[in-house]
Amino acid sequence: MSTTSSKAANTKSAKAIKPNKPIAPMQQRLRLTWLIWLAYRLLVLPILISLFNPTNPDIIGGIAWYGLWLIPAFIITPFILKGRSPYMLLVGSMLTLVYLGASGVVLFTRVYGSSWTEIIVYGLDFALLLAVNVWLFVLLKRLPSMNKVEK
Repeated sequence: MSTTSSKAANTKSAKAIKPNKPIAPMQQRLRLTWLIWLAYRLLVLPILISLFNPTNPDIIGGIAWYGLWLIPAFIITPFILKGRSPYMLLVGSMLTLVYLGASGVVLFTRVYGSSWTEIIVYGLDFALLLAVNVWLFVLLKRLPSMNKVEK
């Protein structure tokens, strides 16, 4: 009878102590995806749209427009690159969800009136933002709890 109670105690202690998953690979994936998305959104997207759009919009104007549009992203970039502060990563997650929603709306509107190449350009932007959000959620799950009080 004591062996069953000791087995129950061992299973309870095994359930209570979960092995911590490493956060370094998630930080690295997030950092790389974030930098790729920033460079893509700021430089590559306006250049490709200027090439593929029949109206040939101005490249410099597109870069300036997306530069203004990305000011909040530039502000949270140091926190995303470090990947340590759960509070700032939550703020970054909310911001990237807004960017993801806006990117999805742009992609949806382009489906009805643009060429396939433009749709692919905007689709890649959406996919990069989706990857950033996934890595942010996984990293936030792996970071230590924000409400845990240490004694």
